[in-house]
Amino acid sequence: MTALVEARDLTLSRGGRRVLGSASFTIEGRPAVTAVIGPNGSGKSTLLHALAGLISPDQGSIKVLGESPGRSGRVSYVLQSSAPPTNITPITVRETVRMGRYPAVGRWRRFSAEDRAVVEDALARMQLTDLADRHLHELSGGQRQRVFVAQGLAQPHDVLLLDEPLTGLDLVSARTIDDLIHERTEVATILTTHDLDEARMADSVILIGAGTVISAGPPAQVSTRAHLETAFGLGALHDWHGFLDEHHHD
Repeated sequence: MTALVEARDLTLSRGGRRVLGSASFTIEGRPAVTAVIGPNGSGKSTLLHALAGLISPDQGSIKVLGESPGRSGRVSYVLQSSAPPTNITPITVRETVRMGRYPAVGRWRRFSAEDRAVVEDALARMQLTDLADRHLHELSGGQRQRVFVAQGLAQPHDVLLLDEPLTGLDLVSARTIDDLIHERTEVATILTTHDLDEARMADSVILIGAGTVISAGPPAQVSTRAHLETAFGLGALHDWHGFLDEHHHD
């Protein structure tokens, strides 16, 4: 079986700063849930950018399902939710989710019955059907995050990338997205998280720290005290069932 992710001597920079250096690792198999963990600023979001094909390696290589990121068109990337711009024409929840179909049908082509069904299914899975005609600026932060996840679901994909999908959400939104992460079986999901317990429930973990990928594989393999102390430092980490003192973005 083709590896889900394979990196060889990977070096990544972002904003003119080197974030990851000389990282080599493999995540085998799919479908599965892979959690990317590490301290604030370690490069979790940067790695997701590379997996989505938004940035290219400075050195080395990274492949998703045996292909260079972005080549297959089967990776869907959901960024962290933010407030919608106020200087654009208001857009509804359904219109936003429909944009996820553009890679498949094009911006100007007529939607088929199948395309419309995919959009409605994504809305239903994120409990957004009753909000479908509301404008984004009318929604709470958690509701907007569900909209963007629904947009990612509507896009044709074999791999779903989620950047801190549960951070700062209301209980309903967090549960809805978490249920999606752990109940899906047809695609692979890769998410960044600061929650070690969330990572412990994943099938695979990528641990980033000290400027590189320290370990990647099953949680039991990655979650040794030596690995975690290398990544988080002796003062920040209690144990695998503990918590981090800080919860910020990369």
